[in-house]
Amino acid sequence: MELNLGINSKDRESIAGGLSGLLADSYTLYLKTHNFHWNVEGPLFNTLHLMFEAQYTELATAVDEIAERIRALGIKAPGSYSEFAKLTSVEEANGEETAEEMIRQLAVGQEAVVRTARQVFVIADAANDQPTADLLTQRMQIHEKNAWMLRSMLA
Repeated sequence: MELNLGINSKDRESIAGGLSGLLADSYTLYLKTHNFHWNVEGPLFNTLHLMFEAQYTELATAVDEIAERIRALGIKAPGSYSEFAKLTSVEEANGEETAEEMIRQLAVGQEAVVRTARQVFVIADAANDQPTADLLTQRMQIHEKNAWMLRSMLA
């Protein structure tokens, strides 16, 4: 059955392509945050361990919502490490990070996700795709707040 959402196929493909980058950024940030949750050490252990857990738990829900939006647009969502590695703008951790470096890297990662979402928003808005625009607005709000909280720990 042909999909007819009121968004032409070219725009749906463009939006889904942008959302695929957002999915890759979000999944990579999820994995990085979970890694840091497991491996953080130092005097702020408990504070960071709990903060990182809250952030990766929220990201786990977000990746599902983003992937499902891609599918609702009639496009197959990426779902492998190799696909995500090609699409993400979030750098992987090297395993030698101090607690302070973990905080810094996660703040940078949160901001990267915001930038990706903001780029996709322009495409979704131009195509009159309000559900995607709403999803992106919510993602930007969450990631901007997380970045602020992380940066505040470095002040």
